[in-house]
Amino acid sequence: MPTVAVCVKYVPDVEQVRVDRETGRLITEGVPMRVNELDKNALEEAVRIKEAHGWKVIAITVGPEGAKMALREALAIGADEAYLACDEAFEGLDTLGVATVLARAIEAAGGADLVLCGEVSLDSFSGQVGPKLAELLNAPCVTCARALKLQDGKVLVERALEDRYEEVAVPLPAVVTVTREINTPRIPGLRAIMMAARKPIKTLRASDLGLSDEELKAMRSHGLVEVVVPAVERKKVRITGESPEEIAEKLVEALEKEGVIT
Repeated sequence: MPTVAVCVKYVPDVEQVRVDRETGRLITEGVPMRVNELDKNALEEAVRIKEAHGWKVIAITVGPEGAKMALREALAIGADEAYLACDEAFEGLDTLGVATVLARAIEAAGGADLVLCGEVSLDSFSGQVGPKLAELLNAPCVTCARALKLQDGKVLVERALEDRYEEVAVPLPAVVTVTREINTPRIPGLRAIMMAARKPIKTLRASDLGLSDEELKAMRSHGLVEVVVPAVERKKVRITGESPEEIAEKLVEALEKEGVIT
């Protein structure tokens, strides 16, 4: 049976992350976790493919035991199988390391004809895992998909670029990263949630994926070190005048002086 694999990430709820004003560091302690929003779009698209073409959907994540909650949600939305790559050796991996674990997990799950990922994860915005995963799977990669369809052994994708839309077609198997525009993710009902709670989730360790300590150690050297919010101070410039026209003229002069407009 043709298979579409969806890579999901369990991330902190960025809307509840606070900032230490003195150090600029993010405060993530106590912040609830959730499925990365763009991965929900990828999952929704996978389920639509399942409904239209009869494909099997598998959901895969790399993370701690708690990441099973993300997979439970994926199962409730419509995934058929779920795999958790969980091992202390996976902690601190860079994007290549995460992509390597995902590639091995997809192979351990029996392979996939199409792999869908969110364009970025909201906690890091690197956008690197999808393309690196495609390279490891020796498959073509299409990023920034706002629409896709399957046709004659190919995936036809409409991409959203900065200044235009672009249509491309690549042969399967392929890796596609999706944007928010592609769909509106469904909200699972109570019955689906209850059924998902009883479905098995297979845990994959480093040994199951054939990854040695040496290999994993080499993929920690370029990991994220620290995230700091830059200090921003307002100039507190107040523009006054006798009339709206005078105020507008002074505002234009001030903006030209700052180089904002020319």
